[in-house]
Amino acid sequence: MLNIVVLLKQTFDTEEKIIVKDGAVVEADAKLVINPYDEYALEEALRQREQHGGEVRVVSCGGDRSEEALRTALAMGADEAIRLDSSTVASGDSFALATALAKVIAPLKPDLLLAGLFAVDSGSGSVALQVAERLGLPHAAAAVKLVVVGPDEAKASGELPPGASGAARFAVVERDVEGDTETVVIPLPALVTAQQGLNEPRYPSLPGIMKAKRKPLARVEAAAGGEEEGARTSRLALVPPAPRAAGRRLAGTPGEQAAELVRLLQAEGQMPQ
Repeated sequence: MLNIVVLLKQTFDTEEKIIVKDGAVVEADAKLVINPYDEYALEEALRQREQHGGEVRVVSCGGDRSEEALRTALAMGADEAIRLDSSTVASGDSFALATALAKVIAPLKPDLLLAGLFAVDSGSGSVALQVAERLGLPHAAAAVKLVVVGPDEAKASGELPPGASGAARFAVVERDVEGDTETVVIPLPALVTAQQGLNEPRYPSLPGIMKAKRKPLARVEAAAGGEEEGARTSRLALVPPAPRAAGRRLAGTPGEQAAELVRLLQAEGQMPQ
């Protein structure tokens, strides 16, 4: 049996146009989805439960609308969902967010903590790792294959980390390392972050959608902490990128075009004279 917890974030659809107004991103009419990398983590949690038994809980920090993503996760097959109210967490600070999430996850005592490699909206991949640090968990990032095994199988798969020989179960993780793969063995409990290619996430079925309405979805607030647990960063401004300039067509032969391009780049200060 495995007690599995999945960190999940609701993000903009990757095809959605982002609008910034008065220093904030306008979400009112935007399509929001489960962060694609977190979908891989959730699918892997469901597959591990099917193989070993146990429970899958999903934990997310967000506002009321983030419950849409949690209900989708429940419809996919998760057993329970927990929403950490984002209004009680320092906005935009990964240190404060990881601290708050770790306090929610610690009582759950997961055997396996899964998360996406990074969030597609912010590009950040640090929150899950910070949570693992606070919980004292080893971790393996960018997994493209995950197998949970006993000690004998773990020894056959690779070298065990120091002090891990007494663990009852291990995660054998094949991880992406910039075009190649590396196999690592870590003792459970542990964190594993999911890379694209780990699996193909399932679609919620109609029975799953109906069952999701009856599954528990808890709402919690961040636990009060000392000053050392507060935000370490603050956002001074949020501005959209400058509008893209119109394209320019260069006439002449290839040699003349190349010479004109160099002249233009030098005139704009993008190339040394």
